[in-house]
Amino acid sequence: MMDREASADRAVYPSLAGKRVIVTGGGSGIGAALVEAFVAQGSRVAFVDVAEAPSRALVDRMSSGATVAPMFLPVDLRDLDALAAAFAQMEAALGGIDVLVNNAASDDRHTPADVTPAYWEDRMAVNLRHLFFAAQAVIPTMRAQRSGAILNFGSISWHLGLPDLVLYQTAKAAIEGMTRALARDLGGDGIRVNTIVPGNVETPRQLRWYTPEGEAEIIAAQCLKTRVQPHDVAALALFLASDDARMCTGHDYFVDAGWR
Repeated sequence: MMDREASADRAVYPSLAGKRVIVTGGGSGIGAALVEAFVAQGSRVAFVDVAEAPSRALVDRMSSGATVAPMFLPVDLRDLDALAAAFAQMEAALGGIDVLVNNAASDDRHTPADVTPAYWEDRMAVNLRHLFFAAQAVIPTMRAQRSGAILNFGSISWHLGLPDLVLYQTAKAAIEGMTRALARDLGGDGIRVNTIVPGNVETPRQLRWYTPEGEAEIIAAQCLKTRVQPHDVAALALFLASDDARMCTGHDYFVDAGWR
């Protein structure tokens, strides 16, 4: 796996032990690192993903070593009825919900000329719409217990204005606005909402897009001269989900090695 710089010397957050956590897009890449990190903290984790093979492989790999193995449900988050049913099933299985990590997305490349009305709707459904409805699904329980953390995943791409990603960047920019609005609407109920903004994270999917020359350009643009790994992103998510971040809400938190 790409996570070659991971270390056993990681922070432990006592407040995350036993927390009920749902992760979207948890089957591979950053999502898998999130699932692994929360399980390692003693959290009870359920995740959804459209890709069944890597998701089931992750569960199988973790079943032997984890105190509580993660739960997986195959879900296409574009289907809002399926999303609602899956969230109800996961919440029932976990006995509630304390943390939602809205990670699922797809950064397929496209030019402005490629975009049709149907493709626009599909990309907004894949990269924006489900985050709101996933949050809507967990809010009643979080309100009733007067606590909860929602972590939405943004992207460095729109901050940099990268090419061939206009719809992806439109969705990711909107997520930061949604985070601000939800943080205001839900703060009175003790629910915190933040955005995590990863840089270019070294995952197998990202390696599809970059040549060795492109990799060198990323490193040259970063202040820190090494690639961001999935575990670096998961480390930030653990902090923001924990009680140590109890006064952090309504903001964007970057983990991008200073990429400008």
